[in-house]
Amino acid sequence: MAVRTIEWKNGRVVMIDQRLLPTREVYRVYSHYREVAAAIKDMVVRGAPAMGIALGARGLKGDMARDFDRICRTFAATRPTAVNLFWAIQRMRRVFKRNQHRSADTLRTLLEREALAMHDEDVAANRSLGRHGATLIEDGATILTHCNAGALATAGYGTALGIVRGAVEAGKRVQVIACEARPFLQGARLTAWELKRDRIPVTLITDGMAGHLMQRGRVSCVVVGTDRTAANGDVANKIGTYTLAVLAHRHAIPFYVAAPISSIDLDCPRGEKIPIEERPPREVTHVFDRQIAPSGVRVFNPAFDVTPSELVTAIVTERGVARQPLGRTLARLVAGDASRRERKLEPRKQRRR
Repeated sequence: MAVRTIEWKNGRVVMIDQRLLPTREVYRVYSHYREVAAAIKDMVVRGAPAMGIALGARGLKGDMARDFDRICRTFAATRPTAVNLFWAIQRMRRVFKRNQHRSADTLRTLLEREALAMHDEDVAANRSLGRHGATLIEDGATILTHCNAGALATAGYGTALGIVRGAVEAGKRVQVIACEARPFLQGARLTAWELKRDRIPVTLITDGMAGHLMQRGRVSCVVVGTDRTAANGDVANKIGTYTLAVLAHRHAIPFYVAAPISSIDLDCPRGEKIPIEERPPREVTHVFDRQIAPSGVRVFNPAFDVTPSELVTAIVTERGVARQPLGRTLARLVAGDASRRERKLEPRKQRRR
């Protein structure tokens, strides 16, 4: 997609304001790390900790270790469910720790370089994930997706929409059904906008219509993203994802999850241990500035739910596809090189028998 979600320009962070899409395309310029942290929390963008930390590092002086820790803790407090946010923070912490004996100017340069490298690596990983996922998509498929796991949710290209884009680039004819994703409407505002810009056929539905379409045989597969995947394959994603997984299981429809390695949390044994972010009541009682519920009504607004691993057909990563049993196959993919070495030894083991 031609639109850049986030960029580093002249020592400042530039981000598209996703709250204003699809009717207005506005880019915000941030010169202080606290502004970037607030933008993440307010959903201007759904992630940018590395660039935000690099921005904060430009002001390091005096007790640099104390100040850097405060910057990192500020970003850690923005969104509790998305584990790749914490992964990015830890990566920036490692760069700081290895080089904290060096000058402030050198530290700033190294942290900026690391943030930009992570940006480029994210796009490359999403493209690789998209190619792996495309192998699961049949020509002529109708893909149902939920929320937005596209270029706007990443540094570029996307995860769930990366699979859609990968299928299109492989020459497959696909169309997408996008759930609106109440209450913040990321599907209606963002996913539909991205796909229309890419000229990929998309039909928008309300969240409650998905079961009807599955019952009528109009959904080939479901493809969603994830904010955190536990070691056993339980998946935390936008609220409503679990409902779609149950419906897909009922109708024998494949349910695929696009999960970059950075979103897999092997330290979290199962989904019930994943912290679930709760958003402000106003997101439910209002649609933008218009009130749609009685004043003072009690509101429950969890941003995510957890889909049990047994409802997941496969999890797609940039290193390949994990199938059931997910706890075992995910660990192999996360191990990376070690798992590849293990696979190379298998033929020799067989010959010895």
